Formats: sequence, structure tokens, C-alpha cells
Amino acid sequence: QVQLVESGGGLVEPGGSLRLSCAASGSFRSVGSMGWYRQAPGKQRELVATISRTDTTDYEDSVMGRFTISRDNAENTVYLQMNGLKPEDTAVYLCHAWSNGVLYWGKGTLVTVSS
Repeated sequence: QVQLVESGGGLVEPGGSLRLSCAASGSFRSVGSMGWYRQAPGKQRELVATISRTDTTDYEDSVMGRFTISRDNAENTVYLQMNGLKPEDTAVYLCHAWSNGVLYWGKGTLVTVSS
């Protein structure tokens, strides 16, 4: 079992930055691919970014060049540095992680971009 806990969300003005963190804990040998989805009110959940255990990354087109995903395997933690935030980035950001063929989800952290 893997528990994922996100942190770092909040209210930020357009153009601002936030850094999200997601720490995995529980009884597992290793965590594989990790990443972030987001879900805005009234919209479907969309993939934001993923990172493999060997640091191969992938980004959704609208965040490329503004967001950076990274991870610390020793701490089983994944980060999402978000720069140049736009109002359309407002959403609940959910962390996910694969471990032993099972996909786990965090409860999410709210990011609100507004002046």
C-alpha cells in the first residue's frame, strides 16, 4: 500500500509561482512512475506531467516551458514547480504513483490563480 500526500497549493496571482510536493509513504519496495493530474471545476481530469524512476519526463502541451517535474527517489517524493501561472491553471492538482502494478492517488491540493 502507498499513501500519497500533496502539499504546496494555494492562491497566487497570474504570473506567479508555486511548488507542489507529493510524498509517498507506506509499505512498498519502490515507487515507479509518478506524476500530476489536475481537475478544474466542470472539466475532465487531465494529465499535467509525469516522471519515470529514471527521470524521463512528459508534459501536457499547455504547461510545457512553464512547469517542471522532478523527483527524489530517496525520499519517494515528486515535485511540480509551476512558473508563469495563468488563471486557466486553476484546478485541484492530484499526485499519482505506480507501485507493483497498482496506481495510487493522493487527495489533491487546490491551486487558484487569480488577481
